[in-house]
Amino acid sequence: MRQTTEAFRSRYRANIHPRYNPWLHGTFVLLFGVFAMAVFWSTVHQVQPTEWLAVPLTLLLFNFGVYCVHRHLGHQKKTYARLFYARHTGDHHSFFAPGHMTYDSARDWRVILFPAWLIVLHTLLITLPLWWLLMQVDVNVAGLVGGFLVLGYLAYEAFHACEHLPPHNPLTRLPWVRQMRRLHELHHRRELMQERNFNIVFPLMDYLFGTLYWEPEPAIPQPTSTPMTRMQHQIEIAGTPFAVLAYASNVSHWPQWHPSSLRINGQKGPLHAGARFEEDIRAGGRDGHLRWVVDEYLPGLRWRAQALGDHGLSLILTYECEAVGEGTRFVRTLEYQFSGVAMRLANRLLLKRRIDRESAASMLALREMAEKHLALSEVRA
Repeated sequence: MRQTTEAFRSRYRANIHPRYNPWLHGTFVLLFGVFAMAVFWSTVHQVQPTEWLAVPLTLLLFNFGVYCVHRHLGHQKKTYARLFYARHTGDHHSFFAPGHMTYDSARDWRVILFPAWLIVLHTLLITLPLWWLLMQVDVNVAGLVGGFLVLGYLAYEAFHACEHLPPHNPLTRLPWVRQMRRLHELHHRRELMQERNFNIVFPLMDYLFGTLYWEPEPAIPQPTSTPMTRMQHQIEIAGTPFAVLAYASNVSHWPQWHPSSLRINGQKGPLHAGARFEEDIRAGGRDGHLRWVVDEYLPGLRWRAQALGDHGLSLILTYECEAVGEGTRFVRTLEYQFSGVAMRLANRLLLKRRIDRESAASMLALREMAEKHLALSEVRA
């Protein structure tokens, strides 16, 4: 049984050593990096134009190195890098999942930043030997390469931290940071993390190797002063929370059990965060069309999506599951509103009651169809 993101976060935080100081961690990495750069660059004097070429070549080399390590060691099990794989895929990608991409407190830096000693190893075991070899050829090139290899490490740590900042932080509005945050968010989707968006600072290697993947940020309905109509219905279904939620979040099944759903244009199977689909509906006696974006999918726990439709309609739909005995309590919450005065009045006088009846009826149909589907799946298994 897969753990939910919340459960993993709670366990991970409980295992952080009480004496861990995130500010000391970050400060040590920064000061050591700055000191190392100063030492390397202190050997640089009267740089010739051709020697400056060492800077872009070093950054290009570092970009390639990060890409290879992230792709081939961070997401593929190798005997000689099992600790790195466990820390990255096992810890980092379990702690930060779609819908839970930001840290809550500074102590969460423990799962974002590399161990503090790693910058020491990076400097002593990689940068210093390369610097010594280049010193035999060109002192200035050696100093530039050494300093910029350390700078690349610091840039990685800084950008990765920015990619997990809370969205209200002003740094997230910087264009470069915002774009890399979006690429990193897509990388954290379970179906993409082994194949796409491995660069952290600049997506050059992703572009060159064909692993760059982009989706625009989902459109979020703008809040208005008009309160949303909210209705909630629940029912108990025979089956595990994982199986029940997987069935309900497979939107291709909706026309089978929801009386308002006429046709779905989208992929089959449970939809994860970021997935998009469209739906033709007839709700409250009115035909309409909805454009959906999935916000969150936590298997066995919660699925959430939002949609924009005709007549200024915006809505948020949430499915939640909880184990009850040998079955599951399934809770469906629908929140919606219209931007126009006429439709808000029509909703108050007529539509709300009809939509509520349709939603209640859909719960009975969902139970019937889900239990048939799950029973058939068990027979096939």
